Formats: sequence, C-alpha cells, structure tokens
Amino acid sequence: MRVEIWSDIACPWCYVGKARFEKALEAFPHRDGVEVVHRSFELDPGRDKSDVQPVLAMLSKKYGMSEAQAQAGEENLGAQAAAEGLAYRTRDRDHGNTFDLHRLLHLAKEQGRQDELVQIFYRANFAEERSLFTEGDERLVELAVEAGLDGDEVRKVLADPTAYADDVRADEREAAELGANGVPFFVLDRTYGVSGAQPAEVFTQALTQAWGNRSPLKLVDQGESSAEACGPDGCAVPQQG
Repeated sequence: MRVEIWSDIACPWCYVGKARFEKALEAFPHRDGVEVVHRSFELDPGRDKSDVQPVLAMLSKKYGMSEAQAQAGEENLGAQAAAEGLAYRTRDRDHGNTFDLHRLLHLAKEQGRQDELVQIFYRANFAEERSLFTEGDERLVELAVEAGLDGDEVRKVLADPTAYADDVRADEREAAELGANGVPFFVLDRTYGVSGAQPAEVFTQALTQAWGNRSPLKLVDQGESSAEACGPDGCAVPQQG
C-alpha cells in the first residue's frame, strides 16, 4: 500500500502531522507493507527567493492579525509539537521560498533518502536557530549531506533552476486535481484521503480501512487455455508433438 503525503517544509501542521501519522504507522500491524512518498506543495509559490521575513510579520500581513495574535498562535503550535515530542521555536523564525527544498527532496527520493531529508529540513526550519533561507545554498548542502546525499550533486541541482522543477510542478498539479487546497494532505492507495494534522487515531483508522479494502488481483478469464510460465519449481518446457 502506498501513502502519499503532500506537504511544505514551511508548514507547521505538516511537521506535526507527519509525527502523528508516523505514530499510527509504527503501531500498524502491516507497516512493513506501506510505502510512504512525500509530494511537493508550496504554501507561498509566488514568493521571490530573496524575500525572507520573520514568521510573525508574515502571519500578521497574510491573515490581518496583530503580532500578539500571531505569537499566541505560535505558542499553541509549540504546545502541539511538544505533545508529539517535537522541538519547536516559537520566536525568531523566518519564512521564505521553499522551491529549492522541494527540488532537493525529489533528488533525495531518487536515492531512497527522501524521508530522512524531509525530517532534517523540518528540524532545521522549526527547531534550530540557523535559518533555512538566509545562509545561502551551502546551508542546504550541509543538511542534504547529513541525510546521506552527495554534496557536489546537491550543488549541481541548486545551480540549475530547472533540475527537478518539473517534478515539483507535477506534484502540485496533481494535488490540485485531487482537490487538495491545503496541507498536510494524505492519500492512501489513491482511494482514501486525510486532510490536516489529524490525531494518530484517525490515521490508524484510515490505514486499517485502506488496507482492508485493497482490491485483490483479478485475472483475465483464460477459458481452457493457458500459457507457459516459470514458478518456484522451474519453467514449463514445451513438449514436441
């Protein structure tokens, strides 16, 4: 069974939702049969790469709230994250364009290191003092190397703005086609969808239902005819008439 997770590194509920989903997956009896794939979704796709601003200022402008209200929201998110065992800095974080992060996540996917890099990016964005957005490409290289990627290969991707760009855009188009207008958005076997950072119990229910409702393979009716095939006991050898 495949679970696809549309998310953005700048999304705090994606950070919390991933932890809640993983809590449910860890306890799921068939967890070894579940493939998890992370898909790209930008919360702020029109933001220029050079446009970096404090999270509180961004929230105040975007939602028309005071900085005190924005800070209260951050404190609430910090408490939600702490309940899942996650570190979360409620002050002095910044916000920027995440397109390069998504491009690197597609590189990591090709090398089987995607989940590691997702978690490292989340930690860097929400728990560490150093910025993901103001220290240049070498900060991203450092984090990608920590996830097991080759530094020179990461630099080549970052130097070429077209590298994996189509993959990011394809994920975003697919999200729109599936009706996802916010993240996190979880899709189980392209049959069930879970929107938002739901409690672990909801993810447990979704995993159980999706696993139980998987359609068995249906063979095309062959009538009385059959074709040669290979199996555990070897291959059928046509007999000469």
